Amino acid sequence: MAPIDPSPLLLSLATTVTATAVTFFLGLLAAWRMMRVGGRWRGWLDGVLTLPLILPPTVVGYFLLLVFGRQSPIGQLLASVGITIIFSWPATVIAAAVVAFPLMYRTTLGAFEQVNPALLDAARTLGASERRVFGTILVPLAAPGILAGTVLAFARAMGEFGATLMLAGNIPGHTQTMPIAIFSAVEGGDERIAAVWVAAIVVISFGMIRLMHVGPAGLFRAREAAMETAQLDDVIARGHGGELGELVSPAGSAERASLSPDRTSLSVDVQKSLPSFELCICLSAGREAMGLLGASGAGKSITLRMIAGLVRPDSGRIEVNGRALFDSRRGIDVAVAARRIGVVFQDYALFPHLTVFENVAYPLHGLPRGERTERVEQLLRALHVGHLAASRPGAISGGERQRVAIARCLAMNPEALLFDEPFAALDPHLRRATEEQLRETLRFYRGAVLFVTHDMEEAFRFCSGLVVLDRGRVIASGPRQQLFDNPQSVVAARLTGCKNIVAAERVDSSSLRVDAWECVLRTAAPGAEKIVAVGYRSHQFRFGEQAVGENVFNCWLVEQSEAPHEMTLYLRLHGAPVAGDAAHLQADLPKAAWQLLQQQPQPWKIQLAPERLLLLGA
Repeated sequence: MAPIDPSPLLLSLATTVTATAVTFFLGLLAAWRMMRVGGRWRGWLDGVLTLPLILPPTVVGYFLLLVFGRQSPIGQLLASVGITIIFSWPATVIAAAVVAFPLMYRTTLGAFEQVNPALLDAARTLGASERRVFGTILVPLAAPGILAGTVLAFARAMGEFGATLMLAGNIPGHTQTMPIAIFSAVEGGDERIAAVWVAAIVVISFGMIRLMHVGPAGLFRAREAAMETAQLDDVIARGHGGELGELVSPAGSAERASLSPDRTSLSVDVQKSLPSFELCICLSAGREAMGLLGASGAGKSITLRMIAGLVRPDSGRIEVNGRALFDSRRGIDVAVAARRIGVVFQDYALFPHLTVFENVAYPLHGLPRGERTERVEQLLRALHVGHLAASRPGAISGGERQRVAIARCLAMNPEALLFDEPFAALDPHLRRATEEQLRETLRFYRGAVLFVTHDMEEAFRFCSGLVVLDRGRVIASGPRQQLFDNPQSVVAARLTGCKNIVAAERVDSSSLRVDAWECVLRTAAPGAEKIVAVGYRSHQFRFGEQAVGENVFNCWLVEQSEAPHEMTLYLRLHGAPVAGDAAHLQADLPKAAWQLLQQQPQPWKIQLAPERLLLLGA
């Protein structure tokens, strides 16, 4: 029995490993670039890159012959320097890489697109360059898909036959890989040789599949475990773990003040065309938290993204503490990483593959290790999460994640802090507790604070001033109490929680006709130049003996709804309701007041105090 020539195995391994390495780097690069390609050209470019996966291998081989053949421009150029591609070992690598590339590219692109874009944006706002975002966030989070693509590319390269035969031929010891050796053995009637190479391919391919199931977690588990243990030991050794002890707060306000230098102003005046409306925002914020209030889709979040540099305005200017971040007239557009604008995203955007310690240290990679560690520990102590240093974001509560996200932003000494609905993901009890913690934290932050929310009560509790947006326009702004007392427009009144809004028209300078309520109301002030509606807040009605003066009417109860601490009453004016009659007004009463009111016979007296009427323009 003649010995088996091992050259097909060696050639196949050398070809497959080399082709896989080439497709690995080219596939990652192509997928990364494709993520940033938009418009109609994306489909065409993606089709070209994926085409070798669809075409028959012999067709791919024919195209490669046209490119590298002796009569082609590339072939003649290579021949002039003594290089011949066809019928050589490099030809086997080229053929294998071309047919394997689409698998690596498409699998990696799919893995990249599954990564939460907010994580990439968070890394950019923390000062990371695009290369660092790619290497430290995108690739680690997409690692399972990248590994799967590598295994598939390896298997495809090892099994390549048609394109290799067309471009490299069947030269034993030079270009005869295992698939070609199997073809030659079967063609020559040597089943034993064919079976040997078939078995070799199956064993190698199965080994690669097992590697895919081990996954990146298995490859990096030891490093991560060692890092977590070291960090936790360090925290405990310094007395910051287990029992909170010294984690209550820093020793004094000086330490807290060191979290940020003295900064005071953020000015935004920008325009941008959006699919559904034209966004035109003009606002300013300082040390006191400014609330950006509006319904979903009003333009709140995109305003924050423009300030952070994640979205480019069409025109206008953004300035922080006298430094222009964007100025269309002067051609200024500071990169995201250089803006030093801290963003606390709605889902906090903590990096799930990093510990709490590593998350907070992320924007400090340029500092010496000792200084970086000290800075991170100071922030973790200040925000009462020092005992979580070695934990992963997925293992801590929503309130703790928010504090870690704030600590991560503060680590880079931001010139402004932007909060994108930071309490939306929390339950009511945790929301109030987290609000108090955040308010305490920001007492010692000296930069501008902009707070996005669609919840009026949240904005009223947290912010000193409010800007109300509607379809990309500022429709009202000012101190919170002033905006609450005089919202000026129907949309602003609705967004600030007014539940009783109906059409109205002037009778004279001091009265309004309100057809929906079947009455004429006396007013205490002229109000807007052109009044189209009147509003009345549900908790400001006066009943019974307190209903004295103008705008006092009889009312009857239509229905009621109970909440833990108050009753909501739906009332009809002027006459007792009959079946099918709708309520005119909604009133919210504390339960103690309701207990007294319900003991009185109907009709009840109700007053719409003139000074409480909201006179609303369009």
